[in-house]
Amino acid sequence: MPNFTVPELIAAILFGIAIVHTFSTKFFSRLAHLQPRHAGLWHLLGEVEVVFGFWAFVLIVALFFISGRDSAVDYLQGRNFTEPMFVFVIMVIAASRPILSLVLDGVQSLARLMPFQRGVAMYFLCLALIPLLGSFITEPAAMTIAALLLRDAFYSRGLSTRLQYSTIGVLFVNVSIGGTLTHFAAPPVLMVAATWQWDTPFMFAHFGWKAATAVLINAGVVAWLFRHEIASKGQAVAGAAAEGAIPSSKTVTAMHILFLVGVVVFAHHAAVFMGLFLFFLGYTEAYKKYQDRLILREGLLVAFFLAGLVTLGGLQQWWLQPVLSDIDSTVLYFVATALTAVTDNAALTYLGSLVQGVTPEFKYALVAGAVTGGGLTVIANAPNPAGFSILKGSFRDEAISPLGLFLAALPPTCVAILAFQVL
Repeated sequence: MPNFTVPELIAAILFGIAIVHTFSTKFFSRLAHLQPRHAGLWHLLGEVEVVFGFWAFVLIVALFFISGRDSAVDYLQGRNFTEPMFVFVIMVIAASRPILSLVLDGVQSLARLMPFQRGVAMYFLCLALIPLLGSFITEPAAMTIAALLLRDAFYSRGLSTRLQYSTIGVLFVNVSIGGTLTHFAAPPVLMVAATWQWDTPFMFAHFGWKAATAVLINAGVVAWLFRHEIASKGQAVAGAAAEGAIPSSKTVTAMHILFLVGVVVFAHHAAVFMGLFLFFLGYTEAYKKYQDRLILREGLLVAFFLAGLVTLGGLQQWWLQPVLSDIDSTVLYFVATALTAVTDNAALTYLGSLVQGVTPEFKYALVAGAVTGGGLTVIANAPNPAGFSILKGSFRDEAISPLGLFLAALPPTCVAILAFQVL
């Protein structure tokens, strides 16, 4: 039985409560209607993006009373919040009008070349091409762009509930595995790449081509199954997009691309990319006519969610690392896939990288399992809260059912399992 301290036990209990809370947000939304006097509190607790931040706050308060002020503050300062900050920054920049217009133009141009109905082709590209681009522009950026295009082009047209969930399930899985073509874009890969000396050629040879195969199959299958509904929505989208487009300055677009590239290049240096982001905010203010509303609120909520996950996850090593040690590589793959659904996959691979003397089979199984299960829940992969935040307003009651997401992500996850285990 693993050894643990009282703070670690409390952190594990709170982590479990937070997971249950993510599956219970509708309960709090109902309480807001039943108890209007405290509706504000219940609405707050009904926001998925708030869940882990709230329970992380409870953890810090508990540490304050158990270990003292200095220990609580030292623990919090010892956590690395670079990833939540990066996701916030990349979300806001990637969702700016010049970037979205550029990507939309590219998607529409490619859609015209494909031998399918325009709407179906656009839908397929949003679920296949953009997730694979995540290997170069980072997964959070790919998730933000794909979710916004899907929201504006399809979700806003009144999709059936079945298609809504099928789409978000494939999107989350494809973004999770689609970032494995390189060694710097997927958070779970990034955590081990330097330690295990994995570079882009290695990633593509062992993971990338398999992931790309699964991404194309997942996108192709869902596009074909719902082709009639997508086609009817796509016809309306193509006309609306062309009619409502506002020309953007090439100089402004180029500057936005430079900001995006700069943030990606310095993704591990918070002081640099936050400085670039402040310049970006000033630039968008100077050229307001080329901008839409920046998604600052949505980005901050996602960052709060991830920061809470980082805070709670920092004390889970006592039980996670033993689970990952001394098991067969095939078993490890499925254990990692399952654990990813209830933990952040980057945290999972980081803990695995601390295990000494592991085999190449262990390394492959751990990372492959972590990215395979990255679409099953909103907490499984760092970009998922971004897509969740962008798309949830299009669902019934403006809420995405965690169980519905899990069930929708199972088929594309099975395709990913076959790709990583059979190919």
